[in-house]
Amino acid sequence: MRIVLKNGHVIDYKNKIDEISDILIEDGKIIKIAKKIDENVEKEIDCTNLKVIPGMIDIHCHLREPGFEYKETIETGAKSAVAGGFTTICPMPNTKPTPDNKETLEKIIEKGKRVDLCNILPYASVSKGEKGEELVDFAELKEAGAIAFSDDGMPVINSNMMRQAMIEADKLNTYVASHCEEKSVSAGAINAGKIADKLGVKGVLPEAEEIMAAREIVISETNNIRGHICHISTKTSKRMIRDAKNRGVKITCETCPHYFTFTVEEVLNSGTNAKMNPPLREEKDRMAIIEGLKDGTIDCIITDHAPHSEEEKNVELAKAPNGIIGFETALSAEIMNLVEPGYIDYQNLVRLTSYTPAKLLKIDNERGCIEVGKMADITIFDPEEEYVYTKENIVSKSKNSPFIGKKLKGKVKYTIVNGKIVYKD
Repeated sequence: MRIVLKNGHVIDYKNKIDEISDILIEDGKIIKIAKKIDENVEKEIDCTNLKVIPGMIDIHCHLREPGFEYKETIETGAKSAVAGGFTTICPMPNTKPTPDNKETLEKIIEKGKRVDLCNILPYASVSKGEKGEELVDFAELKEAGAIAFSDDGMPVINSNMMRQAMIEADKLNTYVASHCEEKSVSAGAINAGKIADKLGVKGVLPEAEEIMAAREIVISETNNIRGHICHISTKTSKRMIRDAKNRGVKITCETCPHYFTFTVEEVLNSGTNAKMNPPLREEKDRMAIIEGLKDGTIDCIITDHAPHSEEEKNVELAKAPNGIIGFETALSAEIMNLVEPGYIDYQNLVRLTSYTPAKLLKIDNERGCIEVGKMADITIFDPEEEYVYTKENIVSKSKNSPFIGKKLKGKVKYTIVNGKIVYKD
């Protein structure tokens, strides 16, 4: 199908595009970018007053299938993702069964292809059953289609095992994404401090994240290999990673919209819908995360989309599962908390949400930019449109979000994947 996008404000970090242009798409690829394109097409999309950016890439989310389809399925998760403007997503392996073997991984990949909404590139686990006892066959799983490796949700406690895993992944030109949590100091419901004390719940110490982040930096530096730290949330984690990068350590990291949007005080408003792991932190941490996004310490923004049923979340704070959904609110959170206050511009938002994620996944030969000859993965949004995020308009199967009831700004209007319109507002 030939599609032309007319009069959109095209923003691309790689090619430093920031201007009103037309884009012509044919057979899944971008074939022309020009000020004015007048050609016969099957579909014309008027993008006047809309931003046109490379399709957003989420390198860390949870789709729950197989095993927990009552929370989310590959299909419902993909529908939620494209509604949020994501064209590529990477589900984590904490499913049942775990993709610690070729057969399970291939079933997830095949289901993603059948759903045919966005590109689904799954992680395989680091250890069998995410138990931290025996490493998986990295080469076999990489060959079968694993984009990378992680035991996300379950830290790899044994340091020698993590070292071996990181070395093996690096040999295969991929990486291990580390969920940094030192279990001996991580017990608790929310961030340690006055809010935890006020609510009478045990607090999670920030050292729980920081101790493990320091370990991954050491392994990466000592062995001169790639390491990746998941969802950082503290000022100290950011500082350690910045210092390591300045020394030339091959360490990368990510954060989530909730860590630069909220502090632990949001728990007083949203209850268990503001409970996640790592937990929401203090204002000094929120600002440090913003600074890390601005200065390049933090490589990309991920959602950590983590669906749970209302029954699971509708319990006392200490007993509720960690995690919130995030596909459909990420862009608004980024616009409202990063772009509008002037911390970053739209070019750098594209760097954090499209360009660098594609490079980390090594899919930047096809995706992550707007360029002639590349795949037509494109997100089109209205940066000015305001709306109230309600439970009724959530596409995800689960509704666990601290954004419910809040006025948001920035609305996805179209999502195009491989040249096909997969979402229209």
